[in-house]
Amino acid sequence: MSAPASPADLYRHSLRLLLDKDIPAWVALWDENGVMEFPFAPDGWPKRLDGREAVADYMRSYPDHIELHDFPDLTIHETIDPQVIVVEMRGVGRLVGTGGPFDMTYIAVVTFRDGLITSYRDYWNPLAVLDPATGFTGTGR
Repeated sequence: MSAPASPADLYRHSLRLLLDKDIPAWVALWDENGVMEFPFAPDGWPKRLDGREAVADYMRSYPDHIELHDFPDLTIHETIDPQVIVVEMRGVGRLVGTGGPFDMTYIAVVTFRDGLITSYRDYWNPLAVLDPATGFTGTGR
């Protein structure tokens, strides 16, 4: 019997799924009652998603808006709670609608229980989506 995957390994796997545009498999990593929060989300953007289905609805069209190429500068910090990690990273790629570059810096606090994501607080930069030059304005993404 193999040892269960660590939260850091599960998170790295989740990034691979996003790069592969396998949103159903990414959503399958979520607990049924998992919560995704965006504390810095600007007006008109969701601040909280309750449950796997809400996360699935939000992420379903993600590949239609952003084509991810890589997550450079990935650093995963373990915490005193072995089920909680703090992640620093960049997501780079292109915006599908405009062909323009996508380059976003993230900090996330992610909690796992029984190998599933139960809480994901995503601290992304809201100023990037408000800049008309990015092509994000009005996408609702």
